[in-house]
Amino acid sequence: MKKINWGIIGCGDVTELKSGPAFNKAGSSALVAVMRRDAAKAADYARRHQVPRWYDDASQLINDPEVNAIYIATPPSSHEAYTIAAINAGKPVYVEKPMANNYTAACSMADAAAQKNSKLVVAHYRREQPFFKKIKQLIDDKAIGDVLLARLELTKPPLTEAALGDVRIAWRVNPAIAGGGLFHDLAPHQLDLMFHFFGPVQKVTGIAANQGRLYAADDMVAGNILFENGIAFSGTWCFNAAAAAEKDLCEIIGTAGKLSFSIFSGTAITMLANGETTTFSFDALQHVQQPMIAATVRYFLEEGGNPCSGREAAEVMRIMEAFVK
Repeated sequence: MKKINWGIIGCGDVTELKSGPAFNKAGSSALVAVMRRDAAKAADYARRHQVPRWYDDASQLINDPEVNAIYIATPPSSHEAYTIAAINAGKPVYVEKPMANNYTAACSMADAAAQKNSKLVVAHYRREQPFFKKIKQLIDDKAIGDVLLARLELTKPPLTEAALGDVRIAWRVNPAIAGGGLFHDLAPHQLDLMFHFFGPVQKVTGIAANQGRLYAADDMVAGNILFENGIAFSGTWCFNAAAAAEKDLCEIIGTAGKLSFSIFSGTAITMLANGETTTFSFDALQHVQQPMIAATVRYFLEEGGNPCSGREAAEVMRIMEAFVK
C-alpha cells in the first residue's frame, strides 16, 4: 500500500471542516468516496468537496475496490457494526470518538481488530495537536516537577429548546444513540488526554445525576481517578449551569509548579514554575483532525506507530462508565 484512499461512512457536520478536507491535505492520502443514508446529502457532499464517488449504502463503500481505508463518522451506536464490517473486509479503520456507545462494544471492536490483525485508530485527535503535544512535553520534561494532581472543570449552560429540537444536536443527548449525554460527547477528549499524559489507571470512582431533566441523559458528572504512578485526577462536568458560570479549565499541579489551560476553548498554556509565569501560545488549526489523520496515514503505511489504539480508547470508555454508574 503506497497511498491511503479513504472512504467516509457518515459524511455529516463533523466532516465538513474538522476532518473531511484533511484527508486530501495529509501526505499520501486522498478522499475517494463518501456514504450517507440520505442519497441527496451524500451526492451534495461529494459535489462540494470534489469527492469522486458517493453511496447511500455502507456496504457498497466498504467493498469499493478503490477504497483501502475507512473513516467512520456516524453516531456512536453504529460504530461497532461498521468497524467490524470494515475489518472483515480487510480494511483499516479510523473511527470517531466516543469509540462506541458502551465499553462492551468498544472491546468488541478492539478484539475484532486483534483477531484479524487489522489496524484500528480512534479519533482522540487532540493527542496529535501541537498544543497538547507541548503539554505532554512539559510534563515529561518535569517542567513543573513531579506531577501530583490534575483537576478539570467543564461547566456549560443547558441546551436551549431550539437546540433540543434540532436533530443534528438532539441525538447527542439520546443515550440509545450516543451512549449518554454531553458528557459522553465531550469527556472522551479530556479523559483520553489524562490517560495519554499519565498512563495506566489503578482506581476509578464517580457519581452522575440528571439535575435539569431536560433530556434522558445525565447532565452532571463528577469523577476521580488514581493512576498507577500515584497521580490523582478529579473532574466535574455540569451542563445545566448559569451562563455566568461557564468554565473550561484544566490544571496540572506538580512539586515545582502548575500548568493551566482550556481543552476546548483555549490557544494558550500558562505555566507557573519556580516563581515565574510562562505562556505558550498556539494558532487555531483550520482542520482540527489534520495532525491525527496524518499520523493515522503514517501508521496505515507502516511508517509510524498507532496514535490511539482501540485498546486505549476502550479504556477511556471504561473510565466513563465507572463515572456514570
